[in-house]
Amino acid sequence: MKPDMFRHPVTILVGLGFPAKVRDVMDAYRHLNEWPTSFRDSVHSGALKACKAALRGEIEAETARGLFAAFAAKHDLLAPETAALAASRTRRDRDPHVQ
Repeated sequence: MKPDMFRHPVTILVGLGFPAKVRDVMDAYRHLNEWPTSFRDSVHSGALKACKAALRGEIEAETARGLFAAFAAKHDLLAPETAALAASRTRRDRDPHVQ
């Protein structure tokens, strides 16, 4: 595995809500760089700095991943896990009391 690859990708929602897997530091950096300037905040700045440091080999890719995931969570970009959605839908379909 390349040193800038994440052990597990971060799945975010892009565009009109389509899921995209962010698999490495460079991809996370690209998404952060494309984030509109007017919406950038301290969480964005921290994640961007971590990605730059990981690309230079100063920190582990997983550290940058954690900060990118925190950024994505804060801005409601994390895609829901499909297994959790399938499980909740199945339970709702079986139990008329669950809404």
